[in-house]
Amino acid sequence: MQKIDRQDETDTSDLYVTPLAERAKPEVRARLSGPAMRTFLNIGRAWNISLEEERGLLGWPARSTLYNYHNGKVPVLAYDALQRISLVIGIYKALHILYPDFADRWVNLPNSNPLFGGKSPLEFMNNTGIGGLEKVRRLLDSRRGGWN
Repeated sequence: MQKIDRQDETDTSDLYVTPLAERAKPEVRARLSGPAMRTFLNIGRAWNISLEEERGLLGWPARSTLYNYHNGKVPVLAYDALQRISLVIGIYKALHILYPDFADRWVNLPNSNPLFGGKSPLEFMNNTGIGGLEKVRRLLDSRRGGWN
């Protein structure tokens, strides 16, 4: 199991506890954007995904925008980007609870679950957008709760 190495001591717990009504406010998004993006990029490294796959999970920002993120230049992210990152963080956490020995490989492996149709969860999420991220998150959360 590969744990994320924190590049700094910024607390990302706000991503989980910020009330829904507050999340769209620019000052809240400004506070969350840097830590959220750093966490997302660390997950991308742990999952060994390409820049194009990162772009897909984030909703296809311009390549130059993604390069800026990798270089630490993170503006105030749109609510959609923060929501996508929150889903990815939840997927990452669920995978490490469910499958500690191969959590970071799971997203890249072909999957026989009817949801994925033999494709990898990563391919499914990139092809189906935020709805696909939500479906994968719900699937993993239901497995954590004992539902198959």
